[in-house]
Amino acid sequence: MRSLYLRIYFTVVAALALFALVSGWALQRHLQAQRVQAEASVRERVEAWGDLIERALPPAAAPAAEQLAVLREWSQRLRLPMALDDAAGRRLGASDSFLRRDFDSPAMAPRLRPIHFEDGRTLWVARLNQMRPPPGARPSDLRPPWMAPRGWPDGLGMVVLLVLLFLAVAAGAWPVVRRLTRRLEALKQGVEAFGAGALHQRVAEDGRDEVAALASSFNRAAARIEALLRSHQSLLANASHELRSPLSRLKMAVTILEDAPPGQRAALRREIDTNVAELDALVEEVLLASRLDAAAALDHETALDLLAVVAEEAARVGATAQGDAVRVHGDERLLRRAARNLLENARRYGGGEIVATVGSTAGMIELRVCDRGPGVPEVYRERIFEAFFRLPGHAEREGGVGLGLSLVRQIAQRHGGSVRCEPREGGGTCFVLRLPAR
Repeated sequence: MRSLYLRIYFTVVAALALFALVSGWALQRHLQAQRVQAEASVRERVEAWGDLIERALPPAAAPAAEQLAVLREWSQRLRLPMALDDAAGRRLGASDSFLRRDFDSPAMAPRLRPIHFEDGRTLWVARLNQMRPPPGARPSDLRPPWMAPRGWPDGLGMVVLLVLLFLAVAAGAWPVVRRLTRRLEALKQGVEAFGAGALHQRVAEDGRDEVAALASSFNRAAARIEALLRSHQSLLANASHELRSPLSRLKMAVTILEDAPPGQRAALRREIDTNVAELDALVEEVLLASRLDAAAALDHETALDLLAVVAEEAARVGATAQGDAVRVHGDERLLRRAARNLLENARRYGGGEIVATVGSTAGMIELRVCDRGPGVPEVYRERIFEAFFRLPGHAEREGGVGLGLSLVRQIAQRHGGSVRCEPREGGGTCFVLRLPAR
């Protein structure tokens, strides 16, 4: 059985059938026990009445009319239909109520109870229902609702009632189970559509149950996968575009290297080395950006002195490092790369005066890298952190591939921090990297 809704439905129906069978068996046993107790109680009372009537009746040798008169008197007192047989089994007489009932018929025979006297006579007493029937009521009207009509096997009415109850509950369970599994089918279709390439595919999050929670988890995962794939597609497209320039220059330099005069070969070799270094830096930054997008958590997390790391990187670009010796928890390789990218960006675009300051404020550790360059227009202060974005005119003048600041933001976010660009008093730009102090 491959359909989930059928399995759920038949499981519910099977459990209901088992419950109905057990309930019917238990109720039947209970009714039988009640019937046995009632019969025992009636037997005790009838036997007690029989002893009393035996002592009150005239002797067996007395005339039948005298015996019948006493019998009718007791029948009226006890309100029980009675009949009396002599020692030979002949019917001496019966009370009026006994005669009015057709108790001699085989269907009513089980309702007669014989009481045998010591002198050989037999007293017949008809069993009565404990409830007094209303005037004009038929015997079939007095039967319990779970009993079968007259002529049916005993207990068949209970079976019919349980079957009807089973059918009613089974019919009511079908729409409930089908509605649940229909939502699962919709989720399955959404997953298949997403797997087929429809990255925008989402599923409905109706309700507050486990199916809705599963749909919500799928939508979050789908949104993240879509963002990663589109990011990688954009990264690949931009990287391919950026690779063309150094590759074209490298191809041209290699082509003219052999035919160039000896005085120009040194310059061409330097051009080749520069282009190879640019390609290497681009590939390294693309790989790092991809790893940061794919990683769910930091690979290595240690405590390090941020001021010492910044001072080492500042010495490489001729910048000044100052501030407090604060410790930060994170990946040393990534944090060092973030500081290097900020400092190299300041050297490339910000002029000669570069100051890197490390401090802490409001539970956060700050690294401020400030320069005296032309500054960043306000409209571009957020866009400069996008991958491969460069300010107009800077690409031709300063070079670079536009991934440095994007990597800084990714590294900051991976450490639970942030980075922003703000103007510096007196001219220039400050990049502020904030990390949580732990």
